[in-house]
Amino acid sequence: MTATPDPGTEAALGTTITSMPRARTPVTVPASRYTSPEFAAVERTRLWPRVWQLACTVDHVASPGDFFAYEVGPYSVLLVRGHDGVLRAFQNVCLHRGNELCAGSGGGLDELRCSYHRWCWDLEGRLREVPSRRGFGALRNEDYPLPGVQVGTWGPLVFVNLDTGAEPLDEFLEGVPDDAAWAGIEDFRCQFVVSTALACNWKTLIDGFSETYHVQGIHREMLPMCDDVNSPQRLWGRHGKLEQPYGVPSPRLRDRPDDEQVWRSFVEVMGARIGLHDKTAAGALPPIPDGVDLRHVLANLVRDRGRSLGLDFSSYRDEQILNMQQYNLFPNTTVLIFPDLLSVVRARPGSTPDDAVMDVFAFQRRPPGDPAPRSKPVDIAVPADSAAFGLVVNQDVAALGRAQRGLHQPGLTRLTLSGEECRIINLHRNLERFLDIAPSEMTGDLGR
Repeated sequence: MTATPDPGTEAALGTTITSMPRARTPVTVPASRYTSPEFAAVERTRLWPRVWQLACTVDHVASPGDFFAYEVGPYSVLLVRGHDGVLRAFQNVCLHRGNELCAGSGGGLDELRCSYHRWCWDLEGRLREVPSRRGFGALRNEDYPLPGVQVGTWGPLVFVNLDTGAEPLDEFLEGVPDDAAWAGIEDFRCQFVVSTALACNWKTLIDGFSETYHVQGIHREMLPMCDDVNSPQRLWGRHGKLEQPYGVPSPRLRDRPDDEQVWRSFVEVMGARIGLHDKTAAGALPPIPDGVDLRHVLANLVRDRGRSLGLDFSSYRDEQILNMQQYNLFPNTTVLIFPDLLSVVRARPGSTPDDAVMDVFAFQRRPPGDPAPRSKPVDIAVPADSAAFGLVVNQDVAALGRAQRGLHQPGLTRLTLSGEECRIINLHRNLERFLDIAPSEMTGDLGR
């Protein structure tokens, strides 16, 4: 295990570090960043209007006339697919008296008409109708275009940035799309998005999806089938990545699980990938031919499952099929990739520092060039106490409220982070730059 430079310093230089770094001294972060209304107000004015963030999926706005209203804090962005096929984004506001133009998502639009006083724009954002125009005097259409918002895509994901002077999405994402190009995520289509209000800060939420140090604590079912120790991490300037092997036991376990235990753990955690949706359906350990290991058998079962769905995974190596690739996109999105699975978690700020919204995007892979028309994803809101995200994510959700309540205790003034939590450290280094906060608010660094 190699010690690496302080990720904040390296990120500022735009370089990349790869490893599971050890800290020379612990890195600490003020707990107030997670609880302070003043800090949340600074994020609201300096972060969310200036940063690229995931808004929706291509499937939400695939056809001319489709629209989607993305909300983050007090801001609302309207994405619209024009009749010319171009995807555009605008601030979701009527320029008469501020009424929102659209809510939710839908299709079949020919115009953007305010429901309040019926001002109307075309799908390219050009004003075309003002009722009782004479009462306004010399009002020219060309003086009232809808305020534009930057929009870009990576695979099936649509991103927006209210800052029209910010760098393009391709530059913002740095090396992430190239690093993930092997997986072909453009072949995934979104099936549904589940949104859940949680009693925690948005950073508390996304932190839970930015490290696997907690697997030993709340995901112990994973330990027989997941190497949570030898899992290399990578940092770009803004973003991070974890690669974690599945189908092998954690070195944390004193008694090394046998293949039967690894098999049953894999089915309990990821059985859907091989067509087993219940741990009680695990059955006997599959035969393991001479010269191969259980990982190869599991990878072949995933390939077999793919063939039954019309998908060909024969070109993917065993490690590509069984090593989770998790990308943390600054500031608030986690993208989890396997050849047969794409899942995205997004954290959005709520009305107070102790509230957030978790959005879980679920995708299904389709054969390359599938001519079937895209269908709109189902968007649903579910209370936290009735959400069913699966074993692991349900455990994460259950832990978040406890984590947030602890952050308010007067004896906790700072969070203490290890090199294993370098993606959380990187989040805060980038927050400092966006919010113009002195780096001295964080102490400690990673050893050089």
